[in-house]
Amino acid sequence: MSDGGLAARVGGSVGAFDCDQWNALAGTDNPFVSYEFLTALEDSGSVGAGTGWQPAPLVISEDDGPLLAAMPAYLKGHSQGEYVFDHNWADAYERAGGNYYPKLQIAAPFTPATGPRLLLSDDTFAAPLLAAAEQLCLQNRFSGAHATFIEPAQQPLFEAAGWMLRADIQFHWHNHGFASFDEFLETLASRKRKDLRKERAAAQAEVEIRRLSGDDIRSEHWDAFWQFYQDTGARKWGTPYLTRDAFDLFGQRMGEKIVLVLAFQDEEPVAGALNFIGGDALYGRYWGCTRDIRFLHFELCYYQAIDAAIELGLSRVEAGAQGGHKLARGYEPVETVSAHWIADPGFREAIEDFLERERAGVASDRNYLATRTPFRQA
Repeated sequence: MSDGGLAARVGGSVGAFDCDQWNALAGTDNPFVSYEFLTALEDSGSVGAGTGWQPAPLVISEDDGPLLAAMPAYLKGHSQGEYVFDHNWADAYERAGGNYYPKLQIAAPFTPATGPRLLLSDDTFAAPLLAAAEQLCLQNRFSGAHATFIEPAQQPLFEAAGWMLRADIQFHWHNHGFASFDEFLETLASRKRKDLRKERAAAQAEVEIRRLSGDDIRSEHWDAFWQFYQDTGARKWGTPYLTRDAFDLFGQRMGEKIVLVLAFQDEEPVAGALNFIGGDALYGRYWGCTRDIRFLHFELCYYQAIDAAIELGLSRVEAGAQGGHKLARGYEPVETVSAHWIADPGFREAIEDFLERERAGVASDRNYLATRTPFRQA
């Protein structure tokens, strides 16, 4: 695929490209589109042969020059690990006689965190990059392309290219210049403030909590966290998405971007939560435990994340997909957006009609949830 002096091509892996060139486009704000994160998934076998996530990054360059634009993309043989659910679309498409899979997924795998999906040296490359994705689908008879958890600044780029936008809801915590967790608590209604303090006290009375980053995270810490992750993954997804090697590679390649929260009893780790540090956000990703301790999930995943975000001067915590229980703990409803391009005109029209009705419902839900936050009324 080419346009004058520009050429768009598909790679077999992110690792096939130059690290510095990729990261120059990805920037430093979002850890999940970095060369280090994406190649850790590849090199650990978390994506690739047999996973249903076949790397197919799209890039644009001029002849043999440096990368001008890139897109983390995957050929998907299923809809697992995406957190934007299109199983009903797949069923309808296949009942009509089509093959929904493979499809093209533009995403950070297994990561429901907002971020750039078009890595651009200039916004003028957005249109040709998206056109290249569409052409790839047409040439290979894929049903369509899907970009999930797009950061707000890039949503107009997809919309301008004619991609359909889909809204959903997550719960994020916002740092309004708080100096401490107690200062945040003062923004809550009295009863809610007491509830959170009781939860923290109950959890902390049972365990010793340590937050680790960089070289402080050793192999034995990852061994423990792997056990926690396996337990949660088996219950939620049936099979955990990440391999054991992925965690070692995260630590080796981007340990300074990690906050690993571990809870100990008698020096034995019994629970943990894994967070990644972005330019202005802390991203909560995985949690697990080997002992059921009351309120420990809330403490490690939500309250410790708030503590860390305040200490690091970050403006928000993104605590992952779903979870209405986050609302009572100071996390507010936030719209997240995905973009979709469907090759078949008739199916596209049906999806457009569905999305219009779905958007109205999501907006209504978000408005309702906004009235249920624990904050003091002005």
